[in-house]
Amino acid sequence: MTSCQMLIPILGDQLTRTLASLRGQPKEGRVILMMEVWDEATYVKHHKQKITLIFSAMRHFAQELGDAGWSVDYVKLDDANNSGNFTGEVARAIERHDPDCIRVVEAGEWRVQQQLEEWPDKFACEVEILPDDRFVCSHQEFRDWAEGRKHLTMEHFYREMRRKTGLLITEDAKPKGGDWNYDKDNREAPDDDMDPPPVPRFEPDTITREVMELVETRFGDHFGNLDTFNWPVTSAEAEKAADAFFAQRIERFGPYQDAMVHGSDDLYHSMLSSSINCGLLDPLELCKRAEEAYEEGRAPINSVEGFIRQIIGWREYIRGFYWLHMPDLQSDNELNAQRALPEFFWTGKTDMRCVSDCIRSTHDNAHAHHIQRLMVLGNFCLLAGINPKDVQDWYLAVYADAYEWVELPNVSGMILYADGGRLATKPYAASGNYINKMSDYCKKCSYSVSKKTGEGACPFNPLYWHFMDRHRERLESNHRIGRIYSNWDRMDEVKRQEYLDSAESFLASLEPAKPGWARD
Repeated sequence: MTSCQMLIPILGDQLTRTLASLRGQPKEGRVILMMEVWDEATYVKHHKQKITLIFSAMRHFAQELGDAGWSVDYVKLDDANNSGNFTGEVARAIERHDPDCIRVVEAGEWRVQQQLEEWPDKFACEVEILPDDRFVCSHQEFRDWAEGRKHLTMEHFYREMRRKTGLLITEDAKPKGGDWNYDKDNREAPDDDMDPPPVPRFEPDTITREVMELVETRFGDHFGNLDTFNWPVTSAEAEKAADAFFAQRIERFGPYQDAMVHGSDDLYHSMLSSSINCGLLDPLELCKRAEEAYEEGRAPINSVEGFIRQIIGWREYIRGFYWLHMPDLQSDNELNAQRALPEFFWTGKTDMRCVSDCIRSTHDNAHAHHIQRLMVLGNFCLLAGINPKDVQDWYLAVYADAYEWVELPNVSGMILYADGGRLATKPYAASGNYINKMSDYCKKCSYSVSKKTGEGACPFNPLYWHFMDRHRERLESNHRIGRIYSNWDRMDEVKRQEYLDSAESFLASLEPAKPGWARD
């Protein structure tokens, strides 16, 4: 047994050289502990690419720290005596290093934070848990902002974050360009003029290939395809991916951020969220680079503002909302949705071309962009009444950038309205018309988007009215969608029944996913 003054555990989403637990610390007498643990890889059956990305990024980060002169104790998943959980590995590290204290940054997920908060009672040495200051807004700051507000409107929060950071703010404290939000300019449908450049590809090196072999061996029954793995696994690679976005795609990111094209998985999106969420990129620095692109005339205000809003607006807001409402958010089911997730969410075998393509991209890339997640896959789950727990597990398992703090509020609140409207002011329900407007999916689909009911009708059409009808008592008073019911009431009774019968027929045809698809 060796002796050290301080043991510094670093979690898999804390791969940042300026992490609070490292900052200002001398290297002498410090041991950094990094742990690959079975519990984290399997509490849901994560996508093969997601496990590969995190483990490879962790191993590369440990190597960087070692090269920089830190003493690093790295526990691999297949090391002998691996306990399989964070607390067990910290206990074993204490036996190896006999530290005077443990210094750790708070966890991003509520479940892991509960483990960290047990450490002072479990271990004889001092335990210091630091706030994660990689975010603009602290937990307390968000609670203070939320206190007394009837509605936690993201736009109001976002403006506070703009003022706090000074991003896109003039010297006289006004929004640059004249408006706070340019979302109205960011809804262009795909057209023939689109020619997005390919995202950078990063060939797996020896470390990544070793992890891929481990994943295929230990997690071979998990969802996903490793043949197409090309995620950045180091900060240097992530910076190259950011360079490519700011040089080639940010100009058209704004107008086409909601567009969907069959077989085109990236379009003008940054593809940086996985690197941000595991710590390889500094989100505030990315926002500053976006602002610089606007100042230098390389990108329009709607693209830059939209990018910044997603990071210091939505990302920060979602994190604050998560911690404000946990753990109750996990069990919210305000609409009493009980249907099991369909099997085609794992196989992609459905004649709905939009759904099939989004699942194909998810399987091949551990990625689908935000409108595919919200208005195709999420919209289907909402309309069909899929149980929130099933949907939450699926989204958490299949996306490379999905950690519970960002996934759960988006699924429970934004997608499923399961929180009863605490996050979103209305359910994001839509018929096939929306998908047809924002994509090319409907052109070659087996279903007809123009057909509303009966055989061959786009399922989103009857499902939309089925959803609205069964939740009328709850939704009719909602000022954003209540007027829709006047359209429903203007239909004759026969037409309304055709919608309901078509929806019921389709729902009855759904095959539920087999047991053990997301959790053993």
